[in-house]
Amino acid sequence: MSKDTVVAKRYAKALFEIAKEQNAVEKVGQDLRFVLGSLQEHGDFDNLLFHPGLDIEAKKSLVDEVFGKSVSETVLNTIKLLFDKGRESLLQPLVNYYIAISDEATGKAEAIVYTPNALSDLEIKQIEAAFGEIAQKQIRVQSVIDKSLLGGIQIRIGDRLYDGSLSGKLKRLEKALNQSQAL
Repeated sequence: MSKDTVVAKRYAKALFEIAKEQNAVEKVGQDLRFVLGSLQEHGDFDNLLFHPGLDIEAKKSLVDEVFGKSVSETVLNTIKLLFDKGRESLLQPLVNYYIAISDEATGKAEAIVYTPNALSDLEIKQIEAAFGEIAQKQIRVQSVIDKSLLGGIQIRIGDRLYDGSLSGKLKRLEKALNQSQAL
């Protein structure tokens, strides 16, 4: 495990403890997702914010101006602390670790659902219910359209993949046929 990974986990654990004390675990998670999503969506702002030529105080001022009214003070201070310590590159891993820690503590999990077409709200609710029972957690669905799937669905929860796609079924059928021919 790299030093940066260890440090990002420490920051995430500390942030989780603070959020837990403030009864704001879910809010902090939402705020972190919002910040990270905003940075990913607006690449120019991301480039500006992480530009090595911009001094730390200017970066912190930008963070205040852009996110000051949208996110909690706890999240704002954490981001500023990353800049103060020269560890702004740890923002994404910190968010990922925080979400993992808070999900584990609150019995939640994120399911990434790959389908060839968009899912309806009813289908998402059915997936949340069915896979919530399997995982014994409250499931949040993140839907991803994957045109390479011929049909069916793939669901990733943590490190487990549930493959109900047509291509997955064909691969399993091919493997079974090859094994039966080998006998």
